[in-house]
Amino acid sequence: MKSALLRLGESRDSMSATERAVADYLLGHQGEAMGLSIHQLAEKTFTSPSTVIRMCQHIGFKGYKEFRQAVTCEVAVRRLDQRQERGEITRSDSLDEIVDKVTYQNIMSLENTKSLIDTGTLQSCVDLLRSARTVLLFGLGASLCAARDLNLRFLRLNKPCVVNDDWHAQLLQAKNASRDDLAIVLSYSGETAEVVACVKALRENGAPIIAITRRVDSQVAELSDYCLYTTDNPSAAHSGAMATHISQLNVIDILFTAYANSVHGLEAMPRAGTAPKLGLA
Repeated sequence: MKSALLRLGESRDSMSATERAVADYLLGHQGEAMGLSIHQLAEKTFTSPSTVIRMCQHIGFKGYKEFRQAVTCEVAVRRLDQRQERGEITRSDSLDEIVDKVTYQNIMSLENTKSLIDTGTLQSCVDLLRSARTVLLFGLGASLCAARDLNLRFLRLNKPCVVNDDWHAQLLQAKNASRDDLAIVLSYSGETAEVVACVKALRENGAPIIAITRRVDSQVAELSDYCLYTTDNPSAAHSGAMATHISQLNVIDILFTAYANSVHGLEAMPRAGTAPKLGLA
């Protein structure tokens, strides 16, 4: 099921001013707003019914009726879990509270990521992986760590894959790419200048591009053929950054598992850490 509130919050910054007014009202008055008709909502937000419809379509719904049904269901489910009221980690938290809060934020990050996965897009990404001669990985900072993780996974399947720690090497890698390769670009913001430069070089060479990024309008998302979205965690705390990293790794797990299952079947995939059998001289 589409997560209406999650998509609403993550797409807010890319909306027009009038659409944003509707979004802000809905996010701030979730229970009350769902009892309003489209005309009443337009009146409350000093907009028009057509603006409400455009906002709903902006986040992937056919119209206000479908959006309202999704939000009503989502709010009901969330009210069953009072733990959502947990706050940020503070200096006064005990170790038990830290364990509880970090674990909860990671769980929520995984749930939110699940709601952003479009299986049609995922299948298209798997098809590109199957046909690609070489997989080229791009990312900086924490995204580079995730790229290394994905590289190790592809090694288990003997899928040709390249990852470079140095950005200049990544740029050369992009400039030498061809239509037979597949680029997977990891960027939380989608606006990192060095990563954008690589994506533009890839686009010039016609190499297909899969972006793993948050669900906002960005240069990386716009230039890529397909996007697999991670959650946008606005928290400034370290726990928020960790939850975002968990979201990114979860998307990698989903993509790799879907590909591995389509090619070999999971039961035939070599297990990590299995020692090779050595013959005796």
